[in-house]
Amino acid sequence: MLLINPTSTLKSLLLQEDTDGNKKITIEDIGPKKFDVIQTNGEIHSVEGTYFLSNLLQELSILIKQEKNTVAAISLERIYEKPTQRVSRLIREVYWDDLTRTMDKRGLEKVIFDEKVFQEYLNIYIPEGDKEAFQYYTNLAKALTQIKIKILPKNISPEYVLSINEKPGLLALALQKKNGVVQGEPFVVPGGRFNEMYGWDSYFESIGLVIDQKFHLVKGMIENFEYQIKHYGKILNANRSYYLTRTQPPFYSSLLKEYVEATNNLDLVWLSGKLNTAIQEYENVWMVDGKRLLYNGLNRYLAEGIGFVFETEEGHFKGVIEFYANKLKIPLVEFEDKYKKRAIDVPELDDYFTHDRTLRESGHDTSNRFVNKCAHLNTVDLNSLLYKYEVDFADLIQNYFDGVFLSDKKKTYSSGYWRFKAEERKKQIDNLLWDEKEGLYFDYNFHKNQSENFVSATTFYPLWSKLCSNHQAQLLVKKALPLLKCKGGIASSSKKSRGEVTKENPQRQWDYPFGWAPHQMLIWKGLLQYNFINETQELVYRWLWLITKNAVNYNGTIPEKYDVVNCTHIIDAEYGNVGTNFEYLPDGGFGWMNASYQYGLSILQKELVKKLNELIDPDILFGNDYLSKD
Repeated sequence: MLLINPTSTLKSLLLQEDTDGNKKITIEDIGPKKFDVIQTNGEIHSVEGTYFLSNLLQELSILIKQEKNTVAAISLERIYEKPTQRVSRLIREVYWDDLTRTMDKRGLEKVIFDEKVFQEYLNIYIPEGDKEAFQYYTNLAKALTQIKIKILPKNISPEYVLSINEKPGLLALALQKKNGVVQGEPFVVPGGRFNEMYGWDSYFESIGLVIDQKFHLVKGMIENFEYQIKHYGKILNANRSYYLTRTQPPFYSSLLKEYVEATNNLDLVWLSGKLNTAIQEYENVWMVDGKRLLYNGLNRYLAEGIGFVFETEEGHFKGVIEFYANKLKIPLVEFEDKYKKRAIDVPELDDYFTHDRTLRESGHDTSNRFVNKCAHLNTVDLNSLLYKYEVDFADLIQNYFDGVFLSDKKKTYSSGYWRFKAEERKKQIDNLLWDEKEGLYFDYNFHKNQSENFVSATTFYPLWSKLCSNHQAQLLVKKALPLLKCKGGIASSSKKSRGEVTKENPQRQWDYPFGWAPHQMLIWKGLLQYNFINETQELVYRWLWLITKNAVNYNGTIPEKYDVVNCTHIIDAEYGNVGTNFEYLPDGGFGWMNASYQYGLSILQKELVKKLNELIDPDILFGNDYLSKD
């Protein structure tokens, strides 16, 4: 232990080592990379190297945050902590708490000045009929004068959502009464600028939360999912007003099943309620004929809405808007204003935004795989997820309800009923989405009655859902890995499918060369389920090496995504990279990236963890055969 003055030590450290002035110590700084820590007794301890200096910076900031400003002890063990231990420990002990929110007084005080709200106050939208929430938030508004309460109509139409886009706000989530005090059910946000609860992020975060035994947070996510289905009719893209007509990839059954198995929760009344809402979501969101369910028995994403997609950055659609403005010979600003107010009718542009809104519902916003056609696709990912729902329902009913489940609508479901549904879906997936010759799963364009040939990481989803035959699994792994494996893990698409980057074909963040945590996690589990042990270990190592190397070199940074080809978090595409804008200590990391680290470490062999701490290049361990593809 070193006994030091945290405030003066931090000031001296920044002055010497933070040469670019961003309150981080990284490989970009050009200081001497050797700092003498002067203890209160006058003794000196030298800390040398980017990683250890950034650890010192982080530990000093933690002490100051704890209001230990004048004299405090700092642990040498923390400064010289092995990289994997440090990243994992901070996720478990600090970052999950940093990312936890609640829709109550304590939680809302954190987001009143949210950067997404360009108003003097924060609107809170309450579902019609939730009298308890109305009473709570009405009283809360008296204490927090920066919030305003608004009641949603019983029937929420796209026209209504359009009408409130100029008055955006957060949507109420589940409340609980604990010891007579009303509190919000907790949820974990992605991080960075995201202060709301997202649909599929919540599932992937929960994988890490289960590993770290944060079961109360997982349960809170489940309660909030149930609330959204009951009051908004769906699991929302996120709990913001402009997402009211949009859902996200369905993972509720997986979240519920994995939570019950991890906690051995045998409260059948509680489980029955959650299973009810999961079936309700399946039937009312995904299985409505002509909407998200098509004539061929497979599903599509379809986000309803009118006009512009609200949440995008200014100028995001400039090229598209200019095309139609020029076509109608209307000045751009005038065209935008008239189109926003629905004063002009442009059906082709409406179709474009239907596809764009729908690709955002898919979670893959954005990708060349989906641009201007997403609503016309039976996607591999969605149909794999719904197959998993059907199998999960069968398993839950068989394991906990003796094979027969009576819903709150007095409808009886047997486990056999759901297995039949799953088998029928599998037949259609094999028929329309599986390409035996290519050994890959492709999306099916039902509008053109043809298969798409876009190679996406989602081709692996059937492994995770366990709908592949052994033959399909063997062929898929043989064919897909060479197309998508890169130095830092799996890319979101192949380079060939992305195409050459031009003004007309810009770089999109869900395409090559970028890799995302949910893809890696689904692929690892899918590979393990089919006993591809060596392939899993290699992919886990490559991904964790990328996270660890960037954390070591960049002050502990854990971002939203990575460039898995150039192996960096420094990205200039669409929205940049969330989770990189912090001072001293990463502000919670990033939710599903945190989870991928904890999950990866839990399955990585011990000898590879040792090499990971030494930052051994994955190509030294596994070769670089990926360079020969495309």
